[in-house]
Amino acid sequence: MTTDALPTPTAPLKTIAVLGIGFMGFPIARRLCEAGFTVHAWNRSPDKAERLRPLGATIHTRPGDAVREADLVISLLENGAVVGDVLFQQGAADAMRPGTLVLDMASIKPAEARDHAARLSERGVAHLDAPVSGGTVGAEQGTLAIMAGGRAADFERALPALQVLGRATHVGPHGAGQLAKLANQMIVGITIGAVAEALLFAAKGGADMAKVREAIGGGFAESRILQLHGQRMVERNFAPRARMSVQLKDMRNALDTAADIGFDAPVTALFESLYASGIEHGLTDLDHSGLFVELASRNGMS
Repeated sequence: MTTDALPTPTAPLKTIAVLGIGFMGFPIARRLCEAGFTVHAWNRSPDKAERLRPLGATIHTRPGDAVREADLVISLLENGAVVGDVLFQQGAADAMRPGTLVLDMASIKPAEARDHAARLSERGVAHLDAPVSGGTVGAEQGTLAIMAGGRAADFERALPALQVLGRATHVGPHGAGQLAKLANQMIVGITIGAVAEALLFAAKGGADMAKVREAIGGGFAESRILQLHGQRMVERNFAPRARMSVQLKDMRNALDTAADIGFDAPVTALFESLYASGIEHGLTDLDHSGLFVELASRNGMS
């Protein structure tokens, strides 16, 4: 069965399974509980899922049990390999009823998303790849930017849940959501480097870094990254929100995808090497704005 041939159930979504109750999964599942959905949750480490029990969620020790009665299954797992393992090796896909909709919010390769969609369709299960941007703050506040790839009918069906979580946009067929997320991460990773290098350049020449950031805000250089990440750089506060290691993974996924589609991405390649160098120098667990530390070290400013 192809994904285009899948029927689209008309009954409203009522029961949602959330697989992966980590930094993003917990606030997302909490918002769904608070919005009145019946929520079933599973996490590899059960104690993280237990935090949802007081909110009315049912906690399961196996992913298959969590998804068995679900209309919608939301995956918030670490990477494509883990998503594939939970779906197809740990029994989640086999436990889903025909007509179930899987909403994969993990950031994975577009090719992996298309493969998962095809394999699920053989079981009569629909799929959307719907990675997000906005971090834990966006998850907590329900202001995530959600980029969805898949059938338009499935996107419309998922909207009642998506609207609880943020602003959702249907960007194309299966895999397109992941392409949009990679484009987002390319812009984020490159812009972090630009802000870090510019602020360090100003400081090396004798300017007040904090005042430079203030002075250029509101001009053409203004951006959310200049405001938020630039402030972290000024304060040297690199407590992880999104880690250096995750940013490197995204840059590498972008380069792998670029190679698959025959696209030359020299700017992304440069920044992939810079994030890799930072990680080699012990910056793995810093916030991705910690690229500042790598660039500072290169200039004798650490």
